[in-house]
Amino acid sequence: MTERTSSSTVGIDAIALAAPRTYLDLVDLASARGVPSDKYTKGLGAIRMAIAGRHEDPVSLGTDAASRLFARGGIDPSRIGYVAVGTETGIDHSKPIASYVHGLLGLPPSCRVFDTKHACFGGTAALMGALEWIASGAARGRSALVVCADIARYALGSPGEPTQGAGAVALLVSERPRLLELEIGHTGTFARDVHDFWRPLSRRDALVDGHFSVSCYLDAVAGAFGAWRDEDVRRGGDPLARTAYHVPYVKMAKKADRHRAIACEGLDEAAAEARFAREVAPSLAFAAEVGNVYTGSLYMALAALLHAEAHVLEGARVGLFSYGSGCVAEFFAGRVAAGAAGFARELALDEPLRDRVRLDFDAYEAIRRADGDEPAGVTAGSAVDLPSDRCAFVGIDAAERRVYRRASPASAPRPEGSVARIAAA
Repeated sequence: MTERTSSSTVGIDAIALAAPRTYLDLVDLASARGVPSDKYTKGLGAIRMAIAGRHEDPVSLGTDAASRLFARGGIDPSRIGYVAVGTETGIDHSKPIASYVHGLLGLPPSCRVFDTKHACFGGTAALMGALEWIASGAARGRSALVVCADIARYALGSPGEPTQGAGAVALLVSERPRLLELEIGHTGTFARDVHDFWRPLSRRDALVDGHFSVSCYLDAVAGAFGAWRDEDVRRGGDPLARTAYHVPYVKMAKKADRHRAIACEGLDEAAAEARFAREVAPSLAFAAEVGNVYTGSLYMALAALLHAEAHVLEGARVGLFSYGSGCVAEFFAGRVAAGAAGFARELALDEPLRDRVRLDFDAYEAIRRADGDEPAGVTAGSAVDLPSDRCAFVGIDAAERRVYRRASPASAPRPEGSVARIAAA
């Protein structure tokens, strides 16, 4: 594996993705809904959207991403001291997704373990906490695992339907990072109490005020970027070579960068278009294949950017914009580490998007109409329809506990408890 450099920096040491095994092609959705395919493929910038099956949920997807992170990144799980999951796809009013991930991965008991929630900003909230935990010295040489895992659902036939998606991104946050050295304490933030997007406790599908949500996103870009830029000018920072945005759908990132370019930086239309093509478009390939991953969308964009262009970005600064409806936003930056290109190749960041299964429209609708019909009466021998090397949600046991199965190394420590025992069965 790539050697670490000697430095006091803190940042993203490794990244890994997970995606459901199945997807719906947006051309098929457009045909079924009786709209021109260009409305989705060009209007939204979407190609496919990942569809989570019955045995895939934020726990299983997050565990798969973290497991891949450890394997591909050459990471010792015993060095993890912080496990945080950013999500807005809750599965329990009390027990966090992070506790399941911690147990399924067999991580040390001496960990801080919790979830963070603020719509799509939850992953960034977890990341900022991890950065500050390490920078403060409290980590004592240990690393943090940050997982962003979500399933974006909207009502069948609704305007939001083509912007669904599912997946997870796992980040290892460490000293002397091999991918991106983040600038601790130098961020621009923006917050306002709005109802642009919400999901009441009684609903599985999200509700969104589409036009208002776009307006809130653009206001947040201006507010967060403006605060970051003012401080950056004071510090004498060098220019950003690329920017990755939160991507609820591909064209939203283009709207965001255009707004920043014209309203905040005084560029004309031609210059804004050219900059987008050069500095933002390379980060959008994965989002076009998966759809909206809520908390993971920004970090999937970062992964796509490193996969495509780490070889030309080593030593360069990259901006990151995170937005969560409700709303809060943060703009921050980091520098691509020396050797990041070779390490990004080792991580094979696009591999989880290969060899997926294309659903026909009827199969997609059947999956969506069955949402909420979770399997019950689980036993240790319950069958699942996912490959044995992936984590699977098996169902709900007689005590109303969620049960998972994962193929894991025999040497991995297993915590006590029914979930861990069944998962290891």
